[in-house]
Amino acid sequence: MNLTVDTTYRSDLPEIMDDLDMKGEQLRDTLDKIAGLNRKLGGNSLTLEGVKQLIKKIPMEQEIRIVDVGCGNGDMLRDLADFGDQTGRKFKLSGIDANEDTISYARKMSLHYPDISYSCQNIFHPDFEKNQCDIVICTLTLHHFSDSQIISLLKKFRKQSAIGIVINDLHRSAIAYRLFQLVCYVFGLGAMPTNDGLISILRGFKKSELRNFSRKLNFEKYSIRWKWAFRYQWIISTL
Repeated sequence: MNLTVDTTYRSDLPEIMDDLDMKGEQLRDTLDKIAGLNRKLGGNSLTLEGVKQLIKKIPMEQEIRIVDVGCGNGDMLRDLADFGDQTGRKFKLSGIDANEDTISYARKMSLHYPDISYSCQNIFHPDFEKNQCDIVICTLTLHHFSDSQIISLLKKFRKQSAIGIVINDLHRSAIAYRLFQLVCYVFGLGAMPTNDGLISILRGFKKSELRNFSRKLNFEKYSIRWKWAFRYQWIISTL
């Protein structure tokens, strides 16, 4: 058996969840398992910390519009809504995903969160650019796209966001790959989350690649930090 994992370049292997017509219990179970694992590993906190950093100089009475691109089951938006309730921050929260069944499930999971709305949209469609906001957040979503698509998306995000962008995504690492295999075994995540999770790591990023994106896009105010568990927190100010 070949024990080596080549992480030199980003993989272009498709994930099962890339099928935008996918629906049903398997999809919803996978969304829940991804959200649960992300929470256990502290993943949501990285996005929340990024939002806190961007808004620390924004007046408390100002409503902040946040769009979550690739919102999944809405877990991150519910965390933001809870943070707003706890601190008195006023948020207008919107979740966007290209899978109609995913959006339907996110709405169901967020019935008690009146400040969250959801929309099924293809972010490469011109209508997506009408989503003007203060902050765009992107948690474990950017790796689904090719480098050229990422450049295109980040150009849009910059135009849309009055305050900034928070990217939370995977560090492409052989160690991360092997550790995730162990996590899948220990927690019994099942075939689909295991398959997509391992491919996600291979589609993740090196810090130098995120810096190259920043240079190509002429981002002036940004930070890229490695965080546990094998994540990059990329905060871009558009102020």
